[in-house]
Amino acid sequence: MLLVVCQAVWARGPHVHMHSRLLPPTKMVHAALLEPGVLPADEAAVSDNGTKYELKLHHLHSGESIDVVYRIGDTYIPAAIAKLDYFLRDSRTQDEKAYDPREFDVLHNVMARLGRPEGVIDIVCGYRTPWSNNFLRTRSRNTGVAKNSQHVQAKAIDIRVPGVQTRTLRDVALSLDEGGVGYYPRSQFVHVDVGPVRRWTFGGRGED
Repeated sequence: MLLVVCQAVWARGPHVHMHSRLLPPTKMVHAALLEPGVLPADEAAVSDNGTKYELKLHHLHSGESIDVVYRIGDTYIPAAIAKLDYFLRDSRTQDEKAYDPREFDVLHNVMARLGRPEGVIDIVCGYRTPWSNNFLRTRSRNTGVAKNSQHVQAKAIDIRVPGVQTRTLRDVALSLDEGGVGYYPRSQFVHVDVGPVRRWTFGGRGED
């Protein structure tokens, strides 16, 4: 399932905050990782032959959910990518932007490494317009929102996986050795993007 809205999730109430010490340990699976695929100009170029790659997402703000096969073999499915772009739209302005499809491979690879290929990813935040990003940055003195956020480039998503500790999710994301990984232990989410390889931890109340 998938929900889409970029707000300070911690403000939604105590039910959002999972107590990680109560969660069972998760063992990392050393699954093979997807290489970047190809996005064809039209649907006709997509073959039915090949391994199908699926994402199940739930957005923690909009209440929306999506279960979609976004790639077959090494070819992304244009219609499915368009659905994901809409699903991850800026909830404040309703604007959407074409995501870098490698970001969806990151989500798939994370779930494969967790040994949960059929699992659901909770979306804390997807795309942000420059206006929304600036709005979040200026809400307080230290929000954890970057001025040149990869969210604005449609190359980043903040996530949780139900039943998985935030620290474990961070470690799995780091094991991919791809893009940026931000660890937000207090707000209990992990930022994953396909920008430059880097890592950071934000100890305050992160804004999606």
